[in-house]
Amino acid sequence: MRLETENPFGSEASPPDVVRFVSILSKTAAVRAPLPVTFPPHGGWLVRVIAVEGQFVFGVYRRHMKTIGCLGQIDELCGVAATTRNWNTIIAILRILKGQVSKGR
Repeated sequence: MRLETENPFGSEASPPDVVRFVSILSKTAAVRAPLPVTFPPHGGWLVRVIAVEGQFVFGVYRRHMKTIGCLGQIDELCGVAATTRNWNTIIAILRILKGQVSKGR
């Protein structure tokens, strides 16, 4: 729930073709590359990793057919398996969890 409060993306709205995401790693990993990291590394970026905190990788991607392949490179960057979800999905899950906590579950 701390993720929502800290909001690693800041308060600025993203352009319509850019999507905020969180990749959840199978275990904590040390990313040795300086951030931000972009994929592909040269030319126009499709995926940009902006922060890594514990098992969470934060970034943005552009809506493009080749983006899925670039998101797969997060596993290689971190050295562990990752699953990626839209930031809006994470916020929706957090709201559900907060509702359960406030009801005493």
